[in-house]
Amino acid sequence: MIGLATARERWSSFLGCFVAVALGVAVVTTSALVLLSDGTKVPERLAGAPVLVRSPAGTQAGGIFVENPPWAPERAEELRRRLAGLPGVAAAVTDRSFYAQAADTEQREGERQGHPWSTAALAEYGLSEGGPPATGSEIVVDRSLGFTPGDPLTVLTARGPQRFSVSGTMDGPGYYVTDRRAAELAGGARTIGLLLEPGTDTGRVAAAARSAVGGDGTVLTGASRGALAPQQDETTRWIGGQVLTAMAVLSSFVTVFVVSSTFAFAVAQRRREFGLLRTIGATPRQLKRLVYGEALAVGAAGAAAGALLGVVLAPTMTGVLIDAGFQPAGFEVRLRWWVPVAAFASGVTVALVGVGAASRRASRVKPLEAMREAVVDSRPMTRRRRVAGLAATAVGAVCSVGTAFAGADAIVLLALGTAMSLTVGLTLLAPALVGPVVGALTRPLARRPGATAVLVRESMITAVRRTSATVAPVLATVAFAVLITSTVETVRSADTARQAAAVRAESAVVPSGTPGLSDAAVARAGGTPLLSTTVYGGDGAAALTAAGVSSGFEQVYAVPAPRGGTVVVTEAVAAAHGWRKGRDAPLTLEDGRTRRLRVTAVVDDSMPYQVLLPHDLVREHDPSALADVAYRTTRAPAHLPAGLHADQVSVAAYADSDDAEEDRLVWIFTLMLVVVSAGYTAIAVASTLLTATAGRVRDVRVLRLSGATSRQVLLALAAETCCVVALGAALGLATAAPALFGTVHGLRQELGLPVRLSLAWPWLTGVVTGLLLLATAATVLPARRALGRLRRA
Repeated sequence: MIGLATARERWSSFLGCFVAVALGVAVVTTSALVLLSDGTKVPERLAGAPVLVRSPAGTQAGGIFVENPPWAPERAEELRRRLAGLPGVAAAVTDRSFYAQAADTEQREGERQGHPWSTAALAEYGLSEGGPPATGSEIVVDRSLGFTPGDPLTVLTARGPQRFSVSGTMDGPGYYVTDRRAAELAGGARTIGLLLEPGTDTGRVAAAARSAVGGDGTVLTGASRGALAPQQDETTRWIGGQVLTAMAVLSSFVTVFVVSSTFAFAVAQRRREFGLLRTIGATPRQLKRLVYGEALAVGAAGAAAGALLGVVLAPTMTGVLIDAGFQPAGFEVRLRWWVPVAAFASGVTVALVGVGAASRRASRVKPLEAMREAVVDSRPMTRRRRVAGLAATAVGAVCSVGTAFAGADAIVLLALGTAMSLTVGLTLLAPALVGPVVGALTRPLARRPGATAVLVRESMITAVRRTSATVAPVLATVAFAVLITSTVETVRSADTARQAAAVRAESAVVPSGTPGLSDAAVARAGGTPLLSTTVYGGDGAAALTAAGVSSGFEQVYAVPAPRGGTVVVTEAVAAAHGWRKGRDAPLTLEDGRTRRLRVTAVVDDSMPYQVLLPHDLVREHDPSALADVAYRTTRAPAHLPAGLHADQVSVAAYADSDDAEEDRLVWIFTLMLVVVSAGYTAIAVASTLLTATAGRVRDVRVLRLSGATSRQVLLALAAETCCVVALGAALGLATAAPALFGTVHGLRQELGLPVRLSLAWPWLTGVVTGLLLLATAATVLPARRALGRLRRA
């Protein structure tokens, strides 16, 4: 009861804790609701089949989702016949897909697929107008494209633009051609759909199908058919899950930091109060319970508000994630009652954990010590804090040295370790550093005429706890913002330079408005194409990125090109599968056939693909493969008609745009983390200054009685706040600098290229400016209200 009463009486001191807990619980609630929602739906073109059988799953790498290995053609046909003979099955249809896109029509990724007409029976939609394709030159398309039966239509395929006549339209996505034409354009089969006779029990047929396919497939029914959603959706969901998880973890961690720092400063401000309670008989245990009671009251109120806010904001956050590309289109969040309950409990727990150190400090207050304490902070540092701060700073220094000499894989981790260690170390040492640093930096103020400059300087030096409590969160946020944004930009620039330096070509022909280059575009460009495909190797059918290359590849990459029945693999792939030069490597290709290819070379892992195959071999087994790029070694410009959807750019421009979508997602992810950390810092700074200003009413009164005007008082307080924020920003830059310069030096040594440091100045300026404005408002507004009360008194 006492804790609740004091929390209500000192609400301004605990406002920052309340807001931090509320926001942390809101983020956790929203993140958990989105993560636990199964956003994958059954694809429309397969939803008409109650039972679906998919090929066995291969080995998936974290964050990289690819299609399952296809069945061999003979095995796919055998399974189809076996499934078609099951009781209650009206038909078993093998599904295949190939790249198809209407020329000059903007479409989403999932709609760029063509299928044999027989698979239209698996869709939950049907013909809306016209009839099925009867010849190889006829096609059925989505009605939303705006075509009607009889219209001519140019469709982009892997071979090049193909002329069709629209025979009919459907109420769903996709392009449907005759089965014979689709067999020429499509790769292997991965799905077989079962159409049931009326009144047939789906569960009985599914059980029979499982017995029929054994280990050669997975039977899906009901909602589990959502596993056949486009793999791009799974990749998008995985990326979104990483973003939400990082935000939830960061919010929980920073909430503990805000609660801990706010209560620590509040306890320091209330030492006389605690000393008075000790003199009237309060025990250390009772003081500890008092502080915990305050934290429980604030944490429960903040957690309740945050849980409710998280439930309300979950649908809105889902829309934001979809727009940003972190969730697939059509994703819907599902509310679960226990998620906000668990988030509420976690919020209360975080508040109690954060107040642990402050409660111990309160319990150690002695009656006479508190009553004798002066206004000046004479001993702001404890021995334990000093040792921990020096140890963390030493670790950061060691990591900084290591960053300059580490390999590319360890540079980012060491840079992060450097910044984190230095941030923790300087935050812990802030009370000891503030006095000397402020004294040295503000020495010119002592020689300036007028009392305001001297007052600002002396106030910062004497009130070490207040100054360090404001400096610490600003330092941490600036260091984090500078390190993360600048490291991402520097590494991206270095990677672009590395890719451009590795290619010996005059220009690059790249796709424009399509996923890749067709054979027609490559032939017109006259360059060396990289025909992208996926192969599967090893007992676990591990998916490997592969490219079909021609003899010109040797000139472009200075790597021997495979010929005939040979293959070139990277060192990591060779080590993982036990492949060596001169040995055979069994690889399953896109049509489901397995070939044993002789390894003629093992190359560095810096290659853009894990496996290099002869161009003709890839085209033979993957009729729908597209080239990512075609490099040209001649200076003469290529003549590329608009219908081929290809552009010629410089090698550097292609290297910069190669991973444009991935870079965009990384930047959004990075900026979201910076915004979250800056938001919590704003809460910590505002809370500290509100508490400090509320406790400086006596200082304000003394200044007014000494002859200072209200304007001079407010100017002094505002100037002090600006100096403190500027000091925190400077220390934050100093903290991030060793990690950044070490990263640049390490990348230069690793790549042998002139890597430059890239600083995200707009974001740094925005963060510091926002903190400065908020801190000034949190200081001036309460002080102005206190001055108003003094005038009325």
